[in-house]
Amino acid sequence: MIDRGRTMIKICGLRTPEAVAAVAESGADMAGFVHWTGSPRFVDLQQAEGLASGLPDTTSPVSLFVDERPERMLESPFEWIQLHGREDEETCRTLRRAGRRVIRGFKFDADSLERWDRCPDVDVLLVDGSETGGSGRTFDHRELAPRIGALSKPVIVAGGLHRGNVLELLASVPCWGVDVSSGVEVSRGIKDPEEIRAFCRTIRPCE
Repeated sequence: MIDRGRTMIKICGLRTPEAVAAVAESGADMAGFVHWTGSPRFVDLQQAEGLASGLPDTTSPVSLFVDERPERMLESPFEWIQLHGREDEETCRTLRRAGRRVIRGFKFDADSLERWDRCPDVDVLLVDGSETGGSGRTFDHRELAPRIGALSKPVIVAGGLHRGNVLELLASVPCWGVDVSSGVEVSRGIKDPEEIRAFCRTIRPCE
């Protein structure tokens, strides 16, 4: 799954079969399902499992949690778990011991970047412009770019991305992947299938 030679695309906050179909058709690598009730993109685990049944084997479903109990997270049917709250290293360890792979999402700052890169139970870092994600808030990518080369883990950049600015990001930040949610929506929490396709085509025009 971790191919550093190709930009990884993650579409997050999926709630409808139409959006999932667009993700599948576009060849996105990860499909995120939000299980935090504070989000307008919330789906429960059963809904997410049903939606993910429409994904090809080449697209990995991801369960996103915010400050949830590990026992509840382990009810997810998916291998990949994204943490996007105040979870600590012990939570990551619990998930890894249970055979899950961990994406640690956090609002960008240098200390958090170093902290989670050091954590042996985190597989991927997801650097965002907000604490819980999905806000459309960006951050100063110029501060992140020179730090990536010193990191041991692959980095996904999130926060305020859309088809109009993602190539500019990729030209300046040597990240492993990108994550989009609000940037492919017609209104808060409502995905536009054509925007999903357009976002993916912008990154991979020949596929």
